[in-house]
Amino acid sequence: MSEHTTTSRPRIWRRMAAVAVSTLLLVCGGATTSAAYSPWGGGGPWGGSQHDSWVGTWATAPTATPDTATSVLHDETIRQIVHTSVGGDQVRLRLTNEFGETPLRIGEVHVALRSGSSGTDIDPETDRTVTFGDRTSVTIPAGAPMLSDPVDLALPASSDLVVSIHLPEKTPVTTLHAFSYQDNVVAAGNVTGDTRVEATETLTQWHFLSGVSVRTHGRSTGAVVALGDSITDGAATEVNANHRWPDLLADRLHRTGVLNVGISGNRLLHDPNPPEGSDAENYAAFFGQSALGRFDRDVLAQPGVSHVVVLLGVNDLGHPGTTAPESETVTAEEIIGAHRQLVTRAHAEGLRIYGATITPFKGDTLGFYSEENEAKRQAVNEWIRTSGAYDAVIDFDEVLRAPDDPLRLRPAYDSGDHLHPNDEGMAAMAEAVPTWLFGHGGPR
Repeated sequence: MSEHTTTSRPRIWRRMAAVAVSTLLLVCGGATTSAAYSPWGGGGPWGGSQHDSWVGTWATAPTATPDTATSVLHDETIRQIVHTSVGGDQVRLRLTNEFGETPLRIGEVHVALRSGSSGTDIDPETDRTVTFGDRTSVTIPAGAPMLSDPVDLALPASSDLVVSIHLPEKTPVTTLHAFSYQDNVVAAGNVTGDTRVEATETLTQWHFLSGVSVRTHGRSTGAVVALGDSITDGAATEVNANHRWPDLLADRLHRTGVLNVGISGNRLLHDPNPPEGSDAENYAAFFGQSALGRFDRDVLAQPGVSHVVVLLGVNDLGHPGTTAPESETVTAEEIIGAHRQLVTRAHAEGLRIYGATITPFKGDTLGFYSEENEAKRQAVNEWIRTSGAYDAVIDFDEVLRAPDDPLRLRPAYDSGDHLHPNDEGMAAMAEAVPTWLFGHGGPR
């Protein structure tokens, strides 16, 4: 679970939910949103906290790597940039060896604020050594994560944190997030504390790092977890720009952590299963465990989690027959059943969970579209909008669809593959999410 105890949350939620006062309908930025209004203001027991607590400020979802795409580091430092959401006066890292089959030896880890708005140089006055049980070096068991000790560092909201990890031994990179849309670098030797490093390689992945949390003071509305696929992950957005829709939502929320656990290619119901002999064998592992399989780790275990936004289902429709066997074809009812299960599991932990409609993809270049898949998308979206299962509905379909052909993306928002929104489309998605859903003012 989270670093802040959640033992009493389900009981508190049931008691407080009894006084929820109304169901509201809101049209905001083109999105139709229905939600139960809570007297917390923050939407759950994390809302309006008046004491110090640990809240996630950045996250990513780790995956395994294909055998053909498993790089090896040896006496090298991986220096990685993460863009934070909420600020605090201490930070804590979550490292991960969750897909490793052997122990992961970490030589040294440093954190610092980035110097300037580009590159990987650090502000040396903010450089801090990270410890694990007061040790600067640690071994992470196979299949496990590792939380650091708290580090005294004033971390502003919406800032760039530099995390430098030295790997002293020959280390296969078996646990990573494959699509960071952020330039990170590899450098020779242990240069974790150097102000500037000489890069031997630049890559757009995050290695062995899955979370950063902060200690907050005073009123906090917790953390929002964005659970999704490539559209949440940031596919087709400008590298180094932090134009993913969760990043842009974080810019509007300020006092709330926003944690992006989108994975490109992710499905609700199936793990990666590339057809034997297909090109997908070289990349499908990056698609991650099914949302049902990873929900506890990627959502419930996040520090301070109070809300979840779910945008999933398009890959369940499009992968069978392309990057997965046709035998994994699913019905609309099966997709709806998976959504119901996510709602049930979130509510069991006292979280508010919001459902986002599946966005249009007619004419896509990935081979997802068919009349049958479109009929399923419409059925799932109708259920999301009208069933009342989710605590609110965020209608991204309505935001992104073309006025003259609602089965297609609006041309101004189309990245070119007719499935993924471009940066402008991401901005429209973020703007369409009412901030009051997360305790920022009343309905409007």
